[in-house]
Amino acid sequence: MNFLDLVKKRYAVRDYDSRAVEQEKLDYIMECARLAPSAVNFQPWRFKVVTSGEELEKIHTVYHQPWYKKAPCVIVVCTDHSVSWHRRADGKDHADIDAAIATEHICLAASEQGLGTCWVCNFDVNLCREVLNLPENISPIALIPVGYPTDNNTPEKKRKTIEEISL
Repeated sequence: MNFLDLVKKRYAVRDYDSRAVEQEKLDYIMECARLAPSAVNFQPWRFKVVTSGEELEKIHTVYHQPWYKKAPCVIVVCTDHSVSWHRRADGKDHADIDAAIATEHICLAASEQGLGTCWVCNFDVNLCREVLNLPENISPIALIPVGYPTDNNTPEKKRKTIEEISL
C-alpha cells in the first residue's frame, strides 16, 4: 500500500472489537513511534501502552465515552517538557509538536496493521496523571485507543480543498 492509500484508509475509529491486539503489532507500532522525527532529535515523548487488567479499567475512566471503554488497548502519549527543544527566537516549546508527530506515526502504523485508532485529547488530564502515577515532569497530551474496528468501511473524509489550505 502506498502512503497516500494508507492516509486515506486511516480514520477515527469509535467502535472496537473486544479481541486483544497482538504484542507483535504493538511492538511494530511503538517502533514506528520511536523512529518519528523531533526538533533537534530531542525525542521528548514518553508512551504508556495499557492493554489489560485494572490499569486498562482505570485509564478508561479518564474519558467518558462508551466507545472508548471498548478499546482493548490505549496508548497514552506524554511529553517531557524538561527535555524538549525550545526555539531561541521566541522560546516556543516543541514538545507537543514532536509528540503529535509520533502520535500520527502510531495511528498510521496501526492502520497499516489492520487496527483502528482515534486521537482523544479531551480527557481528564489530572485523573490520567493520577491513574498512571506520572512524575511531575511528564504531561499526558493524548490518548490513543487501539483495536480492531468492528466496521472496516472507511468513511468519506471531509477535507478542505488544496486551494482552501494554500496561502
